[in-house]
Amino acid sequence: MSSAFVPSFFQRFKNAASIYCHKRVLILLLLGFSAGLPLMLVFSTLSFWLREAGVDRTAIGYFSWIALAYGFKWAWSPLVDRMSLPIFTRLLGRRRGWMMFAQLLLVAAIIGMSQSDPLADLERLALFALMVAFASATQDIVIDAFRIESAPVKMQAALAAAYQVGYRSAMIVATAGALTIAAWIEPNSESYSLMSWQTAYLVMAGLMSIGILTTLFSTEPAVETKEVDEKEAELKVKFAARYPKVVAASLSWLYTASVLPFIDFFKRYGRSAILILILISCYRISDIVMGIMANVFYVDMGFSKTEIATLSKIYGLIMTLVGAGAGGLLIARYGTMKILFLGALLVAVTNLLFAYQAMIGYNVSFLTFAISVDNFSAGIATAAFIAYLSSLTSSGYSATQYALLSSIMLLFPKFVAGFSGAYIDAYDYVSFFIAASLIGFPVLGLIILVQKYAPNPSLSEQSENDSVEQDKQKELGT
Repeated sequence: MSSAFVPSFFQRFKNAASIYCHKRVLILLLLGFSAGLPLMLVFSTLSFWLREAGVDRTAIGYFSWIALAYGFKWAWSPLVDRMSLPIFTRLLGRRRGWMMFAQLLLVAAIIGMSQSDPLADLERLALFALMVAFASATQDIVIDAFRIESAPVKMQAALAAAYQVGYRSAMIVATAGALTIAAWIEPNSESYSLMSWQTAYLVMAGLMSIGILTTLFSTEPAVETKEVDEKEAELKVKFAARYPKVVAASLSWLYTASVLPFIDFFKRYGRSAILILILISCYRISDIVMGIMANVFYVDMGFSKTEIATLSKIYGLIMTLVGAGAGGLLIARYGTMKILFLGALLVAVTNLLFAYQAMIGYNVSFLTFAISVDNFSAGIATAAFIAYLSSLTSSGYSATQYALLSSIMLLFPKFVAGFSGAYIDAYDYVSFFIAASLIGFPVLGLIILVQKYAPNPSLSEQSENDSVEQDKQKELGT
């Protein structure tokens, strides 16, 4: 080995790593934290709180429908993309204005959750949780746009990586951290303490100040909207021939923001677009249906807060990251569609491990194994799925199209998952996990059909959104 090789290697590594010291990268790290924190407060952490409070499983299952707010974020993503907010936009700019609005709404809604009592007024808690989901989904939309517009293409990988680190760190804080705070306030795990959960959520509201301060000290990105503006102006002239001026302006804006991105998608994929959308809507059904009852299952099996926090939220997240990395390597070697198939198969099969866990009951060693395999498999599946979603978007409409596709992914699985508690009450956990496994196998047939009849998307033009969304989509099911 040449003596000059080692210094040269380290110099190249140093030059490559220096990008992570860039201000934009650090900003995305903190914005990732702001995005990841509220997500878990309306999913697994809330499910744990409700179950410990004595809320029945059927009601907890219905609570999962709050996630439909994320599933419909495509409906208002054009507003975030094209509409200015009074005062906020004037003071901060369009992107930062929307971020600040969403973050302030999040703080208010999380404080509202922290002051609620699920036993005395479950509807009030549900309302504030819905507000958190809506504001969180809005923040996701605008941060995605902010990230894409903040830096040139060569920096997008670093921005996405920093966002992931912040995002996953926040998920640990919102799950393991919240459980630890609740356990510290009330160390007796045998009794339920409302104050311990209210304190945990109040601390989470305070941590949202990280996102608010980051938004204040960040710089509004310069966005080139000339082409879109020209199209809107052209449509305004066209509509003005038929309608009053105000109506023509509104119609042209609405058509440009909401209709053109979807027309582009169906124009590119033709009839196969329907088949693609069906696959997207069903791909995550197995792990989302199973995941919504995961924490409830752990509580019913007798696992403590500390055990769940360590195994499911910290160790499980690490295994998801490892699985996602393995998925990326496999995709590079074998292509997206083959790993998409492998991921769906692994997720469906690994659900059977939890059926066995239900049979043997409390067993930390087996739960560690089950969570490890399940999260590793989900990491592979998520990496392949998000790579596929990203490949379906076109550069001109990537933000709106990606919001649409990622939302469609949640609607049907989340609707079905809402009945999971009622199913367990009617039968048992063993049959539930077996059923959750079986409903994943038809997805394999859909993948084969899409591969046969739909155009193969070019991965050379993937959106950088894929690495940003991976952990989110996993956790929407857990």
